[in-house]
Amino acid sequence: MDLMVIGASRGLGRAFVEGLCAAGDRVIGVSRSKPGDLRLPEAVQLDWIEADMSSPLEAARQIEQQMPARLDALIYNLGVWEEAAFSEDYRFLDHADESIIEMVNINITGTILLLKRLIPRLLSARKPQLILTGSTSGLRQSGRPEVAFGASKFALTGIGEALRESFRAERLAVTSLQLGYLNTDDDLSTPLAEAARRGAGELVPVHDVVGLVRALLNLSDASYVRELVLPALRDERF
Repeated sequence: MDLMVIGASRGLGRAFVEGLCAAGDRVIGVSRSKPGDLRLPEAVQLDWIEADMSSPLEAARQIEQQMPARLDALIYNLGVWEEAAFSEDYRFLDHADESIIEMVNINITGTILLLKRLIPRLLSARKPQLILTGSTSGLRQSGRPEVAFGASKFALTGIGEALRESFRAERLAVTSLQLGYLNTDDDLSTPLAEAARRGAGELVPVHDVVGLVRALLNLSDASYVRELVLPALRDERF
Protein backbone atom coordinates (compact mmCIF):
# COMPACT_ATOMS: atom_id res chain seq x y z
CA MET A 1 0.00 0.00 0.00
CA ASP A 2 1.14 3.53 -0.83
CA LEU A 3 -0.43 5.85 1.76
CA MET A 4 -0.17 9.65 1.99
CA VAL A 5 -1.05 11.53 5.19
CA ILE A 6 -1.57 15.30 5.00
CA GLY A 7 -0.96 16.95 8.36
CA ALA A 8 1.31 14.20 9.59
CA SER A 9 3.82 15.64 12.02
CA ARG A 10 2.03 15.28 15.36
CA GLY A 11 -1.08 14.12 17.17
CA LEU A 12 -3.48 12.06 15.11
CA GLY A 13 -1.59 12.56 11.85
CA ARG A 14 1.57 11.17 13.39
CA ALA A 15 -0.41 8.22 14.75
CA PHE A 16 -1.65 7.50 11.21
CA VAL A 17 1.94 7.52 9.92
CA GLU A 18 3.19 5.24 12.67
CA GLY A 19 0.23 2.92 12.99
CA LEU A 20 -1.35 2.14 9.63
CA CYS A 21 1.39 0.54 7.53
CA ALA A 22 2.97 -2.91 7.56
CA ALA A 23 6.14 -4.38 6.07
CA GLY A 24 6.37 -3.60 2.36
CA ASP A 25 4.11 -0.53 2.56
CA ARG A 26 5.11 3.04 1.83
CA VAL A 27 3.87 6.09 3.76
CA ILE A 28 4.36 9.66 2.61
CA GLY A 29 3.96 12.29 5.30
CA VAL A 30 3.19 15.93 4.54
CA SER A 31 3.63 18.77 7.03
CA ARG A 32 5.60 21.96 7.56
CA SER A 33 8.51 19.97 8.98
CA LYS A 34 9.41 16.33 9.49
CA PRO A 35 9.56 15.09 13.10
CA GLY A 36 12.81 13.43 14.01
CA ASP A 37 11.65 10.61 16.27
CA LEU A 38 9.05 8.68 14.29
CA ARG A 39 8.59 4.99 15.16
CA LEU A 40 7.49 2.79 12.26
CA PRO A 41 7.36 -0.99 11.82
CA GLU A 42 10.32 -2.59 10.10
CA ALA A 43 10.42 -2.57 6.29
CA VAL A 44 8.00 0.35 5.97
CA GLN A 45 9.32 2.97 3.55
CA LEU A 46 8.93 6.53 4.83
CA ASP A 47 9.05 9.60 2.62
CA TRP A 48 8.33 13.18 3.64
CA ILE A 49 7.22 16.35 1.87
CA GLU A 50 7.68 19.62 3.75
CA ALA A 51 5.10 22.25 2.80
CA ASP A 52 3.29 25.07 4.59
CA MET A 53 -0.42 25.19 3.78
CA SER A 54 -0.71 28.76 5.07
CA SER A 55 0.35 29.60 1.50
CA PRO A 56 -2.12 27.16 -0.12
CA LEU A 57 -1.38 27.61 -3.81
CA GLU A 58 2.39 27.55 -3.35
CA ALA A 59 2.14 24.51 -1.05
CA ALA A 60 -0.17 22.64 -3.43
CA ARG A 61 2.23 23.18 -6.30
CA GLN A 62 5.20 22.14 -4.15
CA ILE A 63 3.49 18.93 -3.04
CA GLU A 64 2.43 18.18 -6.62
CA GLN A 65 6.05 18.30 -7.74
CA GLN A 66 7.19 15.82 -5.08
CA MET A 67 4.29 13.41 -4.68
CA PRO A 68 4.45 9.86 -6.09
CA ALA A 69 2.84 8.93 -9.38
CA ARG A 70 0.34 6.61 -7.70
CA LEU A 71 -1.40 6.41 -4.33
CA ASP A 72 -3.65 3.73 -2.88
CA ALA A 73 -5.01 5.82 -0.04
CA LEU A 74 -4.97 9.44 1.06
CA ILE A 75 -5.78 10.73 4.55
CA TYR A 76 -6.44 14.46 4.69
CA ASN A 77 -5.91 15.35 8.33
CA LEU A 78 -5.13 19.06 8.11
CA GLY A 79 -7.09 21.76 9.91
CA VAL A 80 -6.40 24.76 12.15
CA TRP A 81 -8.67 26.46 14.65
CA GLU A 82 -9.03 29.79 16.39
CA GLU A 83 -6.42 30.74 18.97
CA ALA A 84 -8.87 30.56 21.88
CA ALA A 85 -11.00 27.75 20.44
CA PHE A 86 -12.45 25.16 22.83
CA SER A 87 -11.90 27.41 25.84
CA GLU A 88 -14.02 29.85 27.82
CA ASP A 89 -11.95 32.68 26.33
CA TYR A 90 -13.26 32.19 22.78
CA ARG A 91 -15.23 35.16 21.46
CA PHE A 92 -16.23 35.26 17.78
CA LEU A 93 -16.34 39.07 17.72
CA ASP A 94 -12.74 39.24 18.98
CA HIS A 95 -11.44 37.02 16.18
CA ALA A 96 -9.23 39.13 13.89
CA ASP A 97 -10.28 39.42 10.25
CA GLU A 98 -6.83 38.42 9.05
CA SER A 99 -6.92 35.26 11.18
CA ILE A 100 -10.32 34.28 9.77
CA ILE A 101 -9.05 34.71 6.21
CA GLU A 102 -5.97 32.59 6.98
CA MET A 103 -8.10 29.82 8.50
CA VAL A 104 -10.39 29.72 5.47
CA ASN A 105 -7.37 29.65 3.15
CA ILE A 106 -5.78 26.73 5.00
CA ASN A 107 -8.88 24.70 5.85
CA ILE A 108 -10.97 25.19 2.72
CA THR A 109 -9.07 26.78 -0.16
CA GLY A 110 -5.92 24.76 0.47
CA THR A 111 -7.90 21.54 0.81
CA ILE A 112 -9.63 21.99 -2.54
CA LEU A 113 -6.46 23.02 -4.36
CA LEU A 114 -4.46 20.10 -3.00
CA LEU A 115 -7.12 17.46 -3.53
CA LYS A 116 -7.45 18.63 -7.13
CA ARG A 117 -3.82 17.60 -7.60
CA LEU A 118 -3.84 14.42 -5.49
CA ILE A 119 -7.01 12.67 -6.62
CA PRO A 120 -5.66 11.82 -10.11
CA ARG A 121 -2.87 9.89 -8.36
CA LEU A 122 -5.48 7.87 -6.48
CA LEU A 123 -7.66 6.93 -9.41
CA SER A 124 -5.16 4.48 -10.90
CA ALA A 125 -5.22 2.36 -7.71
CA ARG A 126 -7.15 -0.91 -7.56
CA LYS A 127 -9.15 0.39 -4.60
CA PRO A 128 -8.68 4.18 -4.32
CA GLN A 129 -9.59 5.56 -0.90
CA LEU A 130 -9.86 9.12 0.43
CA ILE A 131 -10.38 9.67 4.15
CA LEU A 132 -11.19 13.19 5.36
CA THR A 133 -10.64 13.95 9.04
CA GLY A 134 -13.58 16.09 10.04
CA SER A 135 -14.92 16.97 13.46
CA THR A 136 -18.07 16.74 15.50
CA SER A 137 -17.81 20.56 15.44
CA GLY A 138 -19.01 20.26 11.85
CA LEU A 139 -22.23 18.47 12.81
CA ARG A 140 -25.55 20.20 13.46
CA GLN A 141 -25.70 19.15 17.11
CA SER A 142 -22.09 20.08 17.85
CA GLY A 143 -22.93 22.59 20.56
CA ARG A 144 -19.74 24.51 19.77
CA PRO A 145 -19.47 28.30 19.17
CA GLU A 146 -16.25 28.39 17.09
CA VAL A 147 -17.53 29.96 13.87
CA ALA A 148 -14.58 29.70 11.46
CA PHE A 149 -13.53 26.23 12.58
CA GLY A 150 -17.09 24.90 12.56
CA ALA A 151 -17.71 26.39 9.13
CA SER A 152 -14.54 24.83 7.74
CA LYS A 153 -15.51 21.38 9.02
CA PHE A 154 -18.99 21.75 7.52
CA ALA A 155 -17.20 22.65 4.29
CA LEU A 156 -14.96 19.58 4.50
CA THR A 157 -18.01 17.33 4.69
CA GLY A 158 -19.41 19.11 1.63
CA ILE A 159 -16.15 18.61 -0.23
CA GLY A 160 -16.34 14.90 0.52
CA GLU A 161 -19.96 14.68 -0.67
CA ALA A 162 -19.14 16.39 -3.96
CA LEU A 163 -16.00 14.35 -4.61
CA ARG A 164 -17.87 11.13 -3.93
CA GLU A 165 -20.35 11.94 -6.69
CA SER A 166 -17.71 13.34 -9.05
CA PHE A 167 -15.68 10.13 -8.98
CA ARG A 168 -18.20 7.41 -8.17
CA ALA A 169 -17.72 5.92 -11.65
CA GLU A 170 -13.98 5.68 -10.93
CA ARG A 171 -14.76 3.78 -7.67
CA LEU A 172 -13.23 6.43 -5.39
CA ALA A 173 -14.31 5.62 -1.83
CA VAL A 174 -14.65 8.83 0.19
CA THR A 175 -15.08 8.57 3.96
CA SER A 176 -15.71 11.51 6.30
CA LEU A 177 -14.54 10.94 9.87
CA GLN A 178 -16.40 13.16 12.34
CA LEU A 179 -14.21 12.97 15.42
CA GLY A 180 -14.91 14.23 18.91
CA TYR A 181 -12.38 15.59 21.38
CA LEU A 182 -9.15 13.61 21.04
CA ASN A 183 -6.45 12.61 23.48
CA THR A 184 -3.39 13.60 21.49
CA ASP A 185 -1.11 13.74 24.54
CA ASP A 186 -0.75 9.95 24.57
CA ASP A 187 0.71 8.53 21.36
CA LEU A 188 0.54 4.94 20.17
CA SER A 189 3.39 3.92 22.46
CA THR A 190 1.10 4.53 25.45
CA PRO A 191 -0.98 1.46 26.39
CA LEU A 192 -4.56 1.87 25.19
CA ALA A 193 -6.07 1.37 28.64
CA GLU A 194 -3.90 4.14 30.03
CA ALA A 195 -4.69 6.50 27.14
CA ALA A 196 -8.41 5.82 27.57
CA ARG A 197 -8.29 6.94 31.20
CA ARG A 198 -7.08 10.44 30.33
CA GLY A 199 -9.95 12.90 30.30
CA ALA A 200 -12.23 10.74 32.44
CA GLY A 201 -14.04 9.32 29.43
CA GLU A 202 -14.39 12.62 27.58
CA LEU A 203 -11.44 12.12 25.17
CA VAL A 204 -11.00 9.63 22.33
CA PRO A 205 -7.57 7.93 22.23
CA VAL A 206 -5.81 8.18 18.87
CA HIS A 207 -5.48 4.39 19.10
CA ASP A 208 -9.22 4.06 18.49
CA VAL A 209 -9.12 6.29 15.40
CA VAL A 210 -6.16 4.41 13.96
CA GLY A 211 -7.93 1.10 14.55
CA LEU A 212 -11.04 2.27 12.73
CA VAL A 213 -9.07 3.67 9.80
CA ARG A 214 -7.11 0.42 9.55
CA ALA A 215 -10.45 -1.38 9.22
CA LEU A 216 -11.57 1.07 6.51
CA LEU A 217 -8.40 0.45 4.53
CA ASN A 218 -9.00 -3.30 4.69
CA LEU A 219 -12.58 -3.31 3.41
CA SER A 220 -13.31 -5.19 0.20
CA ASP A 221 -13.73 -3.44 -3.13
CA ALA A 222 -17.51 -3.82 -2.79
CA SER A 223 -18.15 -1.48 0.15
CA TYR A 224 -17.06 1.66 1.93
CA VAL A 225 -18.06 3.75 4.94
CA ARG A 226 -19.66 7.02 3.90
CA GLU A 227 -19.45 8.79 7.26
CA LEU A 228 -18.30 7.76 10.71
CA VAL A 229 -19.06 9.72 13.90
CA LEU A 230 -16.72 8.95 16.81
CA PRO A 231 -17.33 10.98 19.98
CA ALA A 232 -16.11 10.11 23.42
CA LEU A 233 -18.54 7.97 25.39
CA ARG A 234 -19.13 10.72 27.98
CA ASP A 235 -19.44 13.56 25.48
CA GLU A 236 -22.90 14.80 26.40
CA ARG A 237 -23.38 16.57 23.06
CA PHE A 238 -23.81 13.14 21.45
